[in-house]
Amino acid sequence: MKIREIPEDLAEEVLAESLGWVEAKNPGMTAASQVNRGQKIGLIGLAVTVVLCLILAPLGTLIVLTTAATLVYLITLCHRIYLVRIGLGDDSSIQVADEDARAVPDDELPVYTLLVPAYGEPQVLPDLLAALNRIEYPRDRIDVKLLLEVGDAETIAAARAIETDLPVEVLLLPAGEPQTKPRALNFGLYFARGSLVTIYDAEDHPDPLQLRRAVVAFSRGADDVGCLQGKLSFYGGTTNLLTRWFTAEYLTWFNLYLPGLASTKSPIPLGGTSNHFRREALEEVGCWDAFNVTEDCDLGIRLQRKGWRVGVLDSSTMEEPNVDVVNWVKQRSRWYKGYLQTWLVGMRDPRGMVRDLGWAGFGHFCLFVGSTPVLAVLNLWFWAMTLLWFVTKASFIQALFPGALYYLAIFSWFFGNVVIIYLSILTLRAVRRPELLVSALLSPLYWVLMAVAALRAMIQLFTDPSHWEKTQHGLTLDQGEGRGDAAWAKPPAREAPAAPEDQALPAEPQDEEQSLNQS
Repeated sequence: MKIREIPEDLAEEVLAESLGWVEAKNPGMTAASQVNRGQKIGLIGLAVTVVLCLILAPLGTLIVLTTAATLVYLITLCHRIYLVRIGLGDDSSIQVADEDARAVPDDELPVYTLLVPAYGEPQVLPDLLAALNRIEYPRDRIDVKLLLEVGDAETIAAARAIETDLPVEVLLLPAGEPQTKPRALNFGLYFARGSLVTIYDAEDHPDPLQLRRAVVAFSRGADDVGCLQGKLSFYGGTTNLLTRWFTAEYLTWFNLYLPGLASTKSPIPLGGTSNHFRREALEEVGCWDAFNVTEDCDLGIRLQRKGWRVGVLDSSTMEEPNVDVVNWVKQRSRWYKGYLQTWLVGMRDPRGMVRDLGWAGFGHFCLFVGSTPVLAVLNLWFWAMTLLWFVTKASFIQALFPGALYYLAIFSWFFGNVVIIYLSILTLRAVRRPELLVSALLSPLYWVLMAVAALRAMIQLFTDPSHWEKTQHGLTLDQGEGRGDAAWAKPPAREAPAAPEDQALPAEPQDEEQSLNQS
């Protein structure tokens, strides 16, 4: 394993340049600042208006706000149902059979860069490298960049101690702010050799044929397909009730929601790992926003705005689920905060969003990215009102729901909860995971955790917007979960469509040492 010491002057140059890539390609579209001047004026104006209305007409104002919240809830719920219906009826995920993946001659495969950021995770590195070593790809055409922070002595020491035949280059990232995963990825991309690039997290166990499947999928697809999102699932997914909820949620997300968005050619918020990119697409959109704590979601939206399409690759990467509630809440808070960051950045220029995505794409963006954390908080609000009403029969709660609004809210509360549970059951039936059925029936308890995480995210958005709360990995080791070859569960083989004969494979760069400055 080669450890590359980057000269201080070059490291400073690379990091300074990479922090400005998003701004250079997308002026005003970085999360370095949360809101622009127009948004500040609008938010302050809205806050003042609401306060004045509460003073002058408190009941009427609360009724208007309750009506708006109910409508947002219902519209978002209908959007989720729509995506699940499409996902169940039209599986748009790209399927590549094993024999097709292996049929590509080694000398026709492009150089493939694997970016692997890790921080404070010495205990998972041996399993990570063992999993990557099982990848079926010629070693002279695979370029693994293990991205470590220069001050992370334990993880660096663990990397030095590992012996592997895999061509791994350890890049030591200099100290600096913001200390985030996207900053590390930008640093790694600068030194990457591949024309295709993917990301794996430190606890990942990818399908051994995933790189070959991605190469074939890119060759079959149109030239405007800039990214393929692999599916994510969990080993140790039945460790406890929390991991069962987490697993069922991921199954719905990657098997129904994302394929549904892909089928409608809508912007797709990427997952944080197993994204496979054409390097040219990454560079055109400015790579990752180092200040966005859900950089994958933001990047998926920017790719779509620049005319690049995102597909879903039917190839699984097994991850480690969160077995600890506190750890889960911290992770989910970061995800929700990043969704809010991405939505706020996009809404700096709503007309530009409509121009780039169309009205339908803009609607999907608002309902799937903006509404996801908002809906979680609204759940908390409606449940609190319902509980308070049943306990106290307070008259002011009844006054908040006059006439038709009462029936609309009751329908929203009952129909919404039942439908979301039913959609989870549909997912488990579609992917044949009956062992998760009981957890799906208990999922309202999981929504309480989501609401807590969303509320925490909204507070952090104003108090500490770019703070990256590290998710602790390796916890399943303490739970006695296995992590070797058995950790990756191969999905059922499905017949893949034939590849067009006239579509060429992605070509590798003429100069393998190219940097972003040379592109």
